[in-house]
Amino acid sequence: MSVVRAVDTPVVRVRSRLGEFLAEATKVNAFLRRDFLVAWSYRMSFVSNIAGMFVQAITFYFVGRMVNDNVLPTYGGEQVSYMQFAAIGIAFGGFLSLGLGQVATAVRQEQLMGTLESLLMTPTSTATIQVGSVAYQLLFVPLRTGIFLALIAFAFGLQFDADGIAPAALVFLLFVPCIWGLGLLSAAGVMTFKRGGAGVGIGVTLLVLASGAYFPLDLLPEWAQQIAQLNPLAIAIGGVREALLGGSGWHSLSADVLLLVPMGAAALAAGLTAFRRAVRREHARGTIGLY
Repeated sequence: MSVVRAVDTPVVRVRSRLGEFLAEATKVNAFLRRDFLVAWSYRMSFVSNIAGMFVQAITFYFVGRMVNDNVLPTYGGEQVSYMQFAAIGIAFGGFLSLGLGQVATAVRQEQLMGTLESLLMTPTSTATIQVGSVAYQLLFVPLRTGIFLALIAFAFGLQFDADGIAPAALVFLLFVPCIWGLGLLSAAGVMTFKRGGAGVGIGVTLLVLASGAYFPLDLLPEWAQQIAQLNPLAIAIGGVREALLGGSGWHSLSADVLLLVPMGAAALAAGLTAFRRAVRREHARGTIGLY
């Protein structure tokens, strides 16, 4: 009786890892489909969220009528209106708040539904669970932000440069890992402290205040301006404003935008590490199912 043994070669190892990767990728698709169906069943939530941002935009429209446009920075040598300036800040503020909050909320919802422990017991890698839990939001939130900017430009007659759409989309893409990493840090806090959502709100508020979303950074104290230069939200907002208001296409993107790459990588690495350690700690304590 002969026994055929599989030969462990580099080709076999590559095929095995490729098979494992494809198997995990199909699970991400299942997460995406589930979250889409859940969101579709609550369509009013999407409408009310967009309506809330429009109310905020209307508020800033009237505030802008009291603002002297000369105090605003120029883009491409052109003076912009306060509404043009603030519209991008409103879009990014909503982008950050929703994107950052949803990563932590995804874990919290699994806790409340009693499915988190069962999910972590399945033969699914932690990375797949992390990606799958936010896959829908990573696709939906940037799309929602783009739709909002288009609608607000039409409603208020704002002028955005068409050549800046693609560069602005690139800045959004580079900024997503920063949100994802910070969201995973928040999710790790939720895993450990259960009700840690308040910390997310405080963090979002501080990031927005130090980003120049609603007022020029030049109005801040000198020390605050220095700190703001390291704020990824400030860098992203500045890059999108240069692209959509500067009118010079890809040439409008400054070297500062490239800082989003290492910042995103660092945030993502910190978030992944914190989340995995939180899962291991709660496993050891036997408290994953507690909320």
